[in-house]
Amino acid sequence: MTSSILITGGTGTLGRHTLPLVQDAGFSVRVLSRQAASVRNGTEYVTGDLFKGEGIEPALAGIDTVLHLAGGAKGDDVATRNLAEAAARAGVRHLVHISVIGVDRVPLAWFKMKQDAERAVTESGVPWTMLRAAQFHDLALTVVRAMTKFPVVPVPGGLRWQPVDARDVAARLAELTLGEPAELVPDLAGPDVFEMGELIRSYLGAVAAARGGKRARKVFLPVRMPGKVGRAYRAGDNLALGGASEGVTEGARTWEEFLAERVGEQAVQAV
Repeated sequence: MTSSILITGGTGTLGRHTLPLVQDAGFSVRVLSRQAASVRNGTEYVTGDLFKGEGIEPALAGIDTVLHLAGGAKGDDVATRNLAEAAARAGVRHLVHISVIGVDRVPLAWFKMKQDAERAVTESGVPWTMLRAAQFHDLALTVVRAMTKFPVVPVPGGLRWQPVDARDVAARLAELTLGEPAELVPDLAGPDVFEMGELIRSYLGAVAAARGGKRARKVFLPVRMPGKVGRAYRAGDNLALGGASEGVTEGARTWEEFLAERVGEQAVQAV
């Protein structure tokens, strides 16, 4: 009998990379989406809303494994608890969850929400696997594009990121989804740590190369991050430092390689 997998967030950045990897492994795949669809490329799409708790139980019918990729700026804790509780009632045998590095160390409301989402998984009674990953290259690109739209660019002092390629995260999640429940696995981050100023300058350099060497004029304005949040970031609480010896997995694709792929006409127009 073919094992069946339900993917939430299957139409997002991470889901679009993960879905074909699971399909290629020969599993029957169903995607839960808020937008109506039927069957595309052999994948069944069902309609539901995790936050509202709508359509979850029908989506879980006959499902062995759930890969929970759906997320947003708010409400992840509620959505994940709704999903996890329904998965327990449905007899799901494996719940795979993506989270974020620093969820238990950075004192921001968003991280607290993500930690509450983790707790919903671990307390559900469903055997689980959880991967904490760094910020995706895609997010880093979105942030630096927004920061460089104006002549004066604010640069938060002490803020460092370790961005990872979404394709590397997808490959790891597919591997975990097809395996046995492993609970909390080693963090996954990019191979390099960057200060925010370095991310911005490398982006501007890539844009300049796309424009034939003409670099936009920018003034960098250092900004100090205050309070507990600033101290946490300066301490690197959002980073996965130490390498394999400290239980950290590194993605293969670098930020520079990602920029070379993605910075084109849109990046030129954005500066």
